[in-house]
Amino acid sequence: MKAVTEQDIRTSFVNCSKGEAKRLPLPRDFAELPWDDLDFLGWRDLSAPGRSYIVTEHAGELTGISLRFPSQQRGFLHRSMCSLCLTTHPGSGVSLMTARKTGPAGREGNSVGLYMCTDLACSLYVRGKKAVASGGRFKETLTTEEQIARTVANLSAFVTKLSG
Repeated sequence: MKAVTEQDIRTSFVNCSKGEAKRLPLPRDFAELPWDDLDFLGWRDLSAPGRSYIVTEHAGELTGISLRFPSQQRGFLHRSMCSLCLTTHPGSGVSLMTARKTGPAGREGNSVGLYMCTDLACSLYVRGKKAVASGGRFKETLTTEEQIARTVANLSAFVTKLSG
């Protein structure tokens, strides 16, 4: 992902108001992000449990998405797999992230959801730059580049559902 500015991020959101986008906090480490290793920018809102954000390039444009996820914790023995990067995590390492749809459907309360790494570090897991506490990634025959392409395609399909 190419580096983006704070203004780029705030104007990219498609499923929240301009006021909400203006008030949302950016990642704490925004100035030090490893842009070359990111397929999308994802972060949790530490001031609002159960809220997170993703900014990605979709259909040639920067697209920001506001997400919600349940704050209840699962037991450590429970394992789940991220639908984006296919990384397995114990406990609450994967959450069902839901996003309000855009347009009239979103105003009526319709949303779409996807199981994602709770820390939204999919890009780093795929590249082997971040390890899972316990368990991790299955051995795959796909190259790292093919796994990256699959992750990007999975996210793109999710973003497409927001406007459908």
